[in-house]
Amino acid sequence: MISASAVEIVRETLPAVSGAIGDITPIFYRRMFEAHPELERDLFNRGNQAQGEQQKALAGAIGAYAMLLVREDAPSVDAMMNRIANKHASLGITEEQYPIVYQHLFEAIAIVLGDAATPEVVSAWSEVYWDMAAALISAEKKLYARFDVEPGDVWRELRVRARRQESPDTVSFEVTTQDGRMLPEAQPGQYISVQVTLPDGARQIRQYSLTRTQHGHAWGFTVKAEPAREARIPAGQVSNYLHRNVFEDDILRCSLPYGDLVVDDGDAPVVLISAGIGCTPIIGMLNHLASAESTRDITVFHADQSMSRHPHRSELATLVRELPNARLHHWYEDLGARPETDTIAEGLIDLERMNLDRDAQVYLCGPAPFMAAVRRMLAEHGFAASQIHYEVFGPDAWVTEEKRELVGTP
Repeated sequence: MISASAVEIVRETLPAVSGAIGDITPIFYRRMFEAHPELERDLFNRGNQAQGEQQKALAGAIGAYAMLLVREDAPSVDAMMNRIANKHASLGITEEQYPIVYQHLFEAIAIVLGDAATPEVVSAWSEVYWDMAAALISAEKKLYARFDVEPGDVWRELRVRARRQESPDTVSFEVTTQDGRMLPEAQPGQYISVQVTLPDGARQIRQYSLTRTQHGHAWGFTVKAEPAREARIPAGQVSNYLHRNVFEDDILRCSLPYGDLVVDDGDAPVVLISAGIGCTPIIGMLNHLASAESTRDITVFHADQSMSRHPHRSELATLVRELPNARLHHWYEDLGARPETDTIAEGLIDLERMNLDRDAQVYLCGPAPFMAAVRRMLAEHGFAASQIHYEVFGPDAWVTEEKRELVGTP
C-alpha cells in the first residue's frame, strides 16, 4: 500500500509520466541490456524488442497499475496482474531481478523528465513500482508453490515423441519425459515456455499453448513459423528454428505449464472463439471437455485465411462431434471454389446472426486486432467484461480505450 502523499503526487503527475513513458522505456531497455546483456540474449524476446512492442507493454502495465491506485473510477487490473505473474512464472522470473529493472527504469525516468523528476516525484513513483513488484512477487511465489518448486526452477528437459505437419506453416510437437515419469498436471488452456539455443548462442524463449496433455503422459503444442513481414518485423527466430531443426527424439527445454486462460469446470454455456494459430488453447479446452464427457452447451467459432491454412482443422471438427451439445462455425477469408454452407462462410467473423447465450463464458484467442474487434462485438451483444476471457501471446499494451481516456494519454 502506498502512502497518501505518494497517491496525491502520482495522481497529479500521472498524465505527464504516462505521456513520457514511450520515451522512457527505450532508454530503460537500452541501459539495462548494456549492463546485463544476458537478459536480452536469454530472457527477453529479441523480436519484440526490435519492434518496440515490449516497451509498449511495460508502459501500459505501469500506467494501468498507477491508475488503479489513484483513480476511484479506474478499471480493475487484477486480470493484468494475473496474466503478468503467469508469464513471469513461465519464464522463471525471480524476486532478485526486480531491483535490476527498478535501477535502470528510474535512471531512464530521471533522464527523460529532467528537472520534473524531483525527489518527491521519484519517491512517489518508486512506491508505485515496489507496490506492483510486491504484488507480482507474491503471486509468482504462489504459482511456483503449486508445483512445489523453488522460485525460478521451472525448466525440464523433455523428449520430442512426435512431430506432425498441421498446415503449410504450422507444426505440432508432442513432448514427454526422458525417464517415463508423469508430467506435471496442466489446466486446459494453459501454455508452456520453450527455450532454444540459436546459432549465435542466444537462448530465446517463447510460449505455446498446450493442445493436449494426455493425462500426464505427453504434452502437445503447435508452432506457427512466423515470416518476416516488413523491415522492422523480422522472421520469428524461435518458431523457424523449431520448424527447421527439431524432430522426433530431440530434446527440448520446456517450462512447467502456466497461464490464466483456463476453462472453468462449471455448467454455464461456453463460447470458444479463435483465429489462426489462436485455435491452440481452444483445442486444449475442447480436448479437456471431450475427455470429461461434458454435456455443456458449447459454441465454437474459428476464423482463418483458408481451409488449407487452418491448423488442427480436422481435429477441431472431430472434437466438436464428440461433444453432444457442441456446434462449430467457420469463417474463411478465401473459400476458393467451395460453396458456403450453414456452418462455413466466406469473409470475416460475424456474430450478428449468431444466437449467443447471454449467460455464456467466452474464451478468445487470436491476433490482437481480431480480439479487439470480437470484444467490441461481444460488448455490443450485452456481454460483460467479466464474461470475456482472452489470451495474448507477445506483449499486451494493456491500455484499452477506456483506460487510455482515464490515464489521459493521447
